[in-house]
Amino acid sequence: MQHNGLPHGMVERRSEPRKTLDQYYSVEFFIEGLEVPYQFRIWNMASKSMCVLVKEGSHILSLLKVGDKLNMKYYLGDSMAGAEYRPTAIRHITKDDNGRFKGHYLVGLEILAGEEETDKEKLKN
Repeated sequence: MQHNGLPHGMVERRSEPRKTLDQYYSVEFFIEGLEVPYQFRIWNMASKSMCVLVKEGSHILSLLKVGDKLNMKYYLGDSMAGAEYRPTAIRHITKDDNGRFKGHYLVGLEILAGEEETDKEKLKN
């Protein structure tokens, strides 16, 4: 018997598959002026959305802006598969005042489709 993860009778209605978002576990990126990279667990909040949680008061919040494009290192869910570098844009920075992540900001990420994957050497620009 084959199980597709949807309850009986439900049909997948997304126009694009979610596989790309689901395959990543965490993301790491460098910010100019900092000596060490930041690494965050990825949260898939909606069918085409992924974000990272940043604690309120964290220094990194002052360095991130909506619209920024960064070369990010995405770690795959399967630890044996390694990681890949993808150009990524910050789409929103939203404070969660009352929800599950109270005291944190949700930083929305979008992998930029159609752009070349970035060489590891270009990551620290």
